[in-house]
Amino acid sequence: MERIYYTLLKKYGYQNWWPIYDGKEPFIEISVGAILTQNTSWKNVEKAILNLKRENLLTKNSLKNVDEKTLQELIKPAGFYKRKSKTIKSFIEKIDGRKDIDRDFLLSIKGIGRETADTILLYGLNKPFFVVDAYTRRIFSRLGLIDSSLKYDEIQNIFQEKLSKDTKVYKEFHALIVEHGKRHCRKTPSCSDCVLSEICYFHRKNSS
Repeated sequence: MERIYYTLLKKYGYQNWWPIYDGKEPFIEISVGAILTQNTSWKNVEKAILNLKRENLLTKNSLKNVDEKTLQELIKPAGFYKRKSKTIKSFIEKIDGRKDIDRDFLLSIKGIGRETADTILLYGLNKPFFVVDAYTRRIFSRLGLIDSSLKYDEIQNIFQEKLSKDTKVYKEFHALIVEHGKRHCRKTPSCSDCVLSEICYFHRKNSS
């Protein structure tokens, strides 16, 4: 795992995630972004985030007070806007006045699953939870390092056992996986010039 991490880091450089556009309340912006990115691309999320920034809505109090219909219109570019607006509202309501935010608490909020919860914990609260997304599952199953049928927590445990418990590494590795997935390990892979091709089971199998 570490070899792959440093190979991707050498290729793409530090990604410095999570992208912040407003900066007034980074935890709120990251959490909202994590909810919005469900089932859509970051490009679409970015449009929604910029809409919220334009209306000064990337703070806890403003999101608490904004009308849900207004919120829906602003986050529409991210898709599933009715469902996501309810999740955002519920999240803001439940964290109000709460000091300790852990994984079980986040998973108790309707609309927040494991990937979203871990994104909030890692990027928003700097807690060591490795984020497993579709790119992670695809890349590492093609490399032959995981079984694609494994459950989320099983894949997460593999990464957390193989890597040092370092939030900076977790953040960078996740971001590098996404970058590599977008450039090379798409649904239809582009193996040309892939820095992982030499150790990739999928590539060896299909090029022999």
